[in-house]
Amino acid sequence: MTLSATAPVLVRLDRVTMHYGRGSTAIQAIDTVTLDIKKGEVIAVVGPSGCGKSSLMKLISGLHPASSGSVMVEDKPVKGPLKSVGMAFQASNLLPWRSVTDNVLLPMEIVQPHRSLIRRQRSKYKANAEALLAQVGLKGFTEKFPWQLSGGMQQRASICRALVHEPDILMLDEPFGALDAFTREELWCTLRDIQQARGVTVMLVTHDLREAVFLADTVYVMSNRPGKIVKVQTVDLPRPRDIEVTYTQPFQDLVHELRRYIGGQH
Repeated sequence: MTLSATAPVLVRLDRVTMHYGRGSTAIQAIDTVTLDIKKGEVIAVVGPSGCGKSSLMKLISGLHPASSGSVMVEDKPVKGPLKSVGMAFQASNLLPWRSVTDNVLLPMEIVQPHRSLIRRQRSKYKANAEALLAQVGLKGFTEKFPWQLSGGMQQRASICRALVHEPDILMLDEPFGALDAFTREELWCTLRDIQQARGVTVMLVTHDLREAVFLADTVYVMSNRPGKIVKVQTVDLPRPRDIEVTYTQPFQDLVHELRRYIGGQH
């Protein structure tokens, strides 16, 4: 699915700054960042370590307030944690005493209105979770425990957990960083297929420039802290993308262009 040029803006940041702490000891993480994310768009944020990539996620998800500027989601100011966001991280953080299905269902036991419904309709919720797990290749593993799964399978389950409540925005913070190269590329394709099937808006934070170019419609390069956007790179490679595209010259040219900007930040 190719992003429509007329897709509405879902997320809008306008000259946003962000600090951790207050007063003279405050640390500025983000400096006057402006960006738009369209509904159904996949963006990737890259840059040197500590540049504020994860802080940008906290701003958009409502987990940390902006110091100045505005953060809008669906034309409404973000004033606290958003239920419309699903998040997954480098560590899968699956609970070892719960089955894969029960791990995926955990958000439904916490977030309303699902919290009030799941006890009465657990079989329906379980069927939905199992269908999602089957979509990422985990059919037959739904009743296994996390310690019975490979790292890649655990990350697939973690992504399912982030998607189970059908969020408008899927935020991924280095989700494949701890995996071997082959498994990482497999999961790129899994994420590509999920995004195309569901049309979910995705924000990916990564250090892997190949990953960014393969998955994203737009790549944002951030500077050293306090993080500013120093490059906005549109990825014009046709979709759907297969791994073979990573060996083509246009793909490699985009990766080298991004590396040049990041290299200038060190």
